[in-house]
Amino acid sequence: MLMLLFIWSAIKPFEYFTWFLEVLPVIIGVLVLLFTYKNFRFTKLIYVLIFVHCVILVIGGHYTYAEVPLFDWIQEVFHQSRNNYDKVGHFAQGFVPAMIARELLLRKNVINGKTWLNFIVVCIAMAISVTYEFIEWGVSLATGDGGYSFLGTQGYVWDTQSDMLYATFGAIIALLMLSKSHDNQLINE
Repeated sequence: MLMLLFIWSAIKPFEYFTWFLEVLPVIIGVLVLLFTYKNFRFTKLIYVLIFVHCVILVIGGHYTYAEVPLFDWIQEVFHQSRNNYDKVGHFAQGFVPAMIARELLLRKNVINGKTWLNFIVVCIAMAISVTYEFIEWGVSLATGDGGYSFLGTQGYVWDTQSDMLYATFGAIIALLMLSKSHDNQLINE
């Protein structure tokens, strides 16, 4: 299913350079999962979350985050100043990595008690978000106008800060919503 969506995404995207930058995390992530599958298998929950995140990235890559049609419609209907699909992406950028980090920390016994677990998981998700913002900034500096669609600020001066905030909210909400069911899957798998 992901491969079909990936192929669709590669057919006449808004810009090939932006498409490549947006889908590169999907390519890297899938390769890492394939190479580590024999030695480390995540719970079904994590694989589902990774799939959903990949779908978000591939759709954003095809249209660019500022041009996703459904969110153009939402922008118009709700009188928003911009296409906010990138906020879905940044929310997922906190939500999914938080659960991946949680599983890795628990299964590898990195943290002996759960007292600090949630704090460290949120910090990891925030670090990933900050790093991604640095990458966006670096690409934009290196390519000039070529990186504008990848940066995706749409004229919003606080875009970088709000992206990191959405990722932080995503991490916190993931922990609040999924920790118990994740614990059950970890016990039963």
